[in-house]
Amino acid sequence: MQFYYPCPVYKGRHDIIIPTDNEFMGFSLVKLGNQESHDNCSGSYEIALVILSGKATVTVDGQEFEQLGTRADIFSGRATTVYIPRDSQYRITALTDNFEAALCQVRTEKKYSPFVVPPEEVKVNHRGTQLWQRDVHDIIVDNGEGRVERIVVGETYSVPGNWSSFPSHKHDRHRPPQETELVEIYHFRVEPVNRFGVQLLYTEDGKINEAFMVKDRDTFKIPCGYHPVAAPPGVKLYYLWFLAGDHGRQMIPYDDPAFRDLRELEAV
Repeated sequence: MQFYYPCPVYKGRHDIIIPTDNEFMGFSLVKLGNQESHDNCSGSYEIALVILSGKATVTVDGQEFEQLGTRADIFSGRATTVYIPRDSQYRITALTDNFEAALCQVRTEKKYSPFVVPPEEVKVNHRGTQLWQRDVHDIIVDNGEGRVERIVVGETYSVPGNWSSFPSHKHDRHRPPQETELVEIYHFRVEPVNRFGVQLLYTEDGKINEAFMVKDRDTFKIPCGYHPVAAPPGVKLYYLWFLAGDHGRQMIPYDDPAFRDLRELEAV
């Protein structure tokens, strides 16, 4: 089973995680120069097009969303995101030389209407305390109810020298109200780009017990297990995340019992 996906240098569209008959999530990047375009069809997938940098006009089934994007890079502001329903023709036309977007794809049955989540509608939550602090940006979370079928999307900005996705948790069994089952994908950016973060992945039975050095533009798939992330001192670590499952969009993570008591410190 593959968890770690390094990203090579690319131009245009680069498909990193390609859905198969047994997989219902995919992830791609699109990089365009000024006035360059990318045309495609969403097929059986709803897509969250998250603008990472630059500005573009996005057209979905003839509906044009103009002059989208306000940040020069992912560390300089909140995201602008376009929701593209399944079975939709879409075009991305870059308006700057540095345009890059992530395509978060989830297989769905229903077709909804396209919409934009502008930066001012992104909800920012400061989470954690002591050495596990980060800012979590909710892009399509609660605001997606009734507007999307499965996808949940956001961004995390880890404080240098801190842990995130912590206290260590998982969401691989459907047993509400203790836990819901959701597959998750992370896409990392690191500053400075020659440094790295650390992604852990381990399961209760010990069958998976691995650590990964994650570098700028790497992607990581989490089908199961606890999955904390560490940002070394001097490293600004960002990851785009999206989740989906077969039992709705509710997120109920299950904390590793070894670290569960740390939740009490967060409430102080």
